Amino acid sequence: MLDLTWKVFSSTGDISTYLLYKELEQDLHEQTHGTEEAIEPLDFPAT
Repeated sequence: MLDLTWKVFSSTGDISTYLLYKELEQDLHEQTHGTEEAIEPLDFPAT
């Protein structure tokens, strides 16, 4: 999906297509690496 979105943006220059590409890219990154919040240690011990 990222490849297709990038190709559409490259050929049209449409900013909304670029923004969609960046959103999809961020979602993919979060799926593969998790979110920062999920891997940060707790500031206090869990009870």
